[in-house]
Amino acid sequence: MSANEYPYQDPALPVSQRVQDLLGRMSTSEKIGQLQQYFYLAPTDEEVSEELIASLPLEQQVHARQPARIRAALERGEVGSLLFVTDPALIRRLQERAIAGSRWGIPLLFGFDVIHGLRTIFPVPIAAAASWNPAGVEAAQRIAAREAAAVGIRWTFAPMVDIARDPRWGRIVEGAGEDPCLGAAMAAAQVRGFQGGAEGTADAVQPTSGPAAFPADAILSGPKHFAGYGAADGGRDYEDVDLSDDALHNVYYPPFHAAIEAGAGNIMAAYMDLNGVPAAANRHLLTDVLRGELGFKGFVVSDANGVNNLTAQRLVADTAEGAARALAAGLDMEMANGPAAYEHLPAALKAGRVDEATLNTAAGRVLAAKFRLGLFEHPYAEADVSAVLNDPAHREAARRAAEETLVLLENDGTLPLRHDGERAVHRIAVLGDLADSRRDVLGPWVFDKDVEETVSILEGIRRRAGQGVSVDYARGLATAERTQASAFDFLDAGLLPSTPEDFDADAELDHAVALAAASEVAIVVVGQNQNMIGEKSSASTLDLPGRQPELLRRVIATGTPTVVLVMSGRPLDLRPADGAAAVVQVWYPGTRGGEAVAAVLFGDISPAGRLPFTWPQHVGQVPQYYAHRTTFAPEGADTRYWNDASTAPRYVFGHGMSYAAFAYGPVRAPERIAVGQTAVVSVDVTNTSRIDADEVVQLYIHQRYGTATRPVCELKGFRRVHVPAGETATVKFPLGPDQLRYWSTATREWVQDETILDVAVGGSSAAPFSARIKVTAQ
Repeated sequence: MSANEYPYQDPALPVSQRVQDLLGRMSTSEKIGQLQQYFYLAPTDEEVSEELIASLPLEQQVHARQPARIRAALERGEVGSLLFVTDPALIRRLQERAIAGSRWGIPLLFGFDVIHGLRTIFPVPIAAAASWNPAGVEAAQRIAAREAAAVGIRWTFAPMVDIARDPRWGRIVEGAGEDPCLGAAMAAAQVRGFQGGAEGTADAVQPTSGPAAFPADAILSGPKHFAGYGAADGGRDYEDVDLSDDALHNVYYPPFHAAIEAGAGNIMAAYMDLNGVPAAANRHLLTDVLRGELGFKGFVVSDANGVNNLTAQRLVADTAEGAARALAAGLDMEMANGPAAYEHLPAALKAGRVDEATLNTAAGRVLAAKFRLGLFEHPYAEADVSAVLNDPAHREAARRAAEETLVLLENDGTLPLRHDGERAVHRIAVLGDLADSRRDVLGPWVFDKDVEETVSILEGIRRRAGQGVSVDYARGLATAERTQASAFDFLDAGLLPSTPEDFDADAELDHAVALAAASEVAIVVVGQNQNMIGEKSSASTLDLPGRQPELLRRVIATGTPTVVLVMSGRPLDLRPADGAAAVVQVWYPGTRGGEAVAAVLFGDISPAGRLPFTWPQHVGQVPQYYAHRTTFAPEGADTRYWNDASTAPRYVFGHGMSYAAFAYGPVRAPERIAVGQTAVVSVDVTNTSRIDADEVVQLYIHQRYGTATRPVCELKGFRRVHVPAGETATVKFPLGPDQLRYWSTATREWVQDETILDVAVGGSSAAPFSARIKVTAQ
């Protein structure tokens, strides 16, 4: 086939014209093939003998035959995408097979979970949200995209934009927390970072050279899981979800809308039932809402085996019916770990359960993404893989990103640690098994990491402490274990921390306490191992694992100032830390996380991370979130449980301390605006200390009355600003229809009310309301 023999091969033509030309040439089986994405879990593309496969246990034989089935389909031109391949050489060979096997030279789209980095691991997404810095998050995902594209991965199943208000849910670590305003900002930033600013669904005339709409080092972003997945009953992964239209429109849809507005080219459908209909076959969700209300024009993919699961969910009688209903609902591509349900689509077409127009629409969306990624012109990665993956600038960016996420929760003045003066520290005890764990610093859901180059918290402290400071370490604790084994530990073979065979738990704990007593400062690292959070890692309790509570209480009881570092992706019960000198939430901070933690401990930077969720006292309070309704009995809201002194959270949403001090001036806002107009709310923020530092300025409102009741407090804007010592920054926020309209259950539509708004600007959701705006009719 010569160059540009057919119109679809001409990159100067509009994508829509190229798609229509190619669809007109493809057979039905080729179109269906574009809708199928398979896990390719074999390390090579070499054939395995049937004799060897037959020798395996029966339950393993289906998966053992899957790579050969995929290769055969590639040779027929009947596969649209593969996932879970990271070896650049293997990616190239599989791409060569696909192009050679397709009559039209259609390339594969390789996908992978690039959630918070590929080789360079950045802080987990919940930590990134704690930075309250969308520009920084965008920059981090730009690096992740470069590394992924360098090996041939051009699609990530990220960001996860599910709102999570129950910290028992393990996948809270993958999102931005409880708030739709913060969540929307983080969703848009990540999409821009992954896609390099490219509009994934644009339809412009493309240039004659280079990728169609995406830079060569950009990847397609796939926000997930549409929709409501984070509201699973009891915080239990994969459970059903029942959500009101009010909650869906005002809380759970906005991050997806922001991601779509930022240009996201793909959306992943959720696994679970939403209000009685599984998301993968929910036409109202995937067509009426996603495409109709939110304006999405890209393609939709299922989560793993989402279509095959429709039979287990008792929606359909068999897999063939599931395939037909999913495609008709608006699910364009099926992700399958094993035989795909969409392999039944030829029969569904013949039986009239799906029509050719629906098939063409779905296949056209997938092909359009490949054109916009430039895969027809540049199907193979062209970057120097080693140079990209080993770029020192990427590691430095990871360190800076981690520094921005750390949240100082409590501090009596012990931090920062000093090298000189009356408060100089010469002997530090570092305690806890997590302190010396490189694997846990990286967090969950990373698969192509390099643990050897990772900096643990202990290493970071020792490097930074310098001469004249003794840093002694005591493990003190056995490695905590799950009651239910992790389904993903096999991916970390040889990397997971473990308890030594000769470990004497009592003696080691005693040794750690004695070391703390003999030191000037004790730094105790507690929290959860990375395999205790993420998918299939929901928890029925927020308790610190194992004997961590005992270690904390005993160390604090020595009288040595105790700094508690919490490594987790969810809030934990910190009552055992009562009496500590300082508490820092360090999350899972990534490749250079240990250096970032040390920088905060020694005052090289002033911490400015802020909580992206409400931190409860204990599990009995959940779900607990700041943007709740007033209720008919607002008095005594913090005394709802008779057996608790207070039902108030331990730390409010947006909380975080600093080594600097900031004074807020009066909030300036107009006394009135008309519906549809935009007010400008401004405030002066003065750094009254001698320390240059960042402050996260947060705008909250409360609408007093209207078509429906509104939450007691709602975040409507924020800015992370750097304020040098002694200087003042003026921060301005718009407050107009984009911020003030909401979906009303009373009217079944979006409204903006005539009302009175209370306005607060400050450093957390506890900022007092100090201004009032009357919203009048036009």
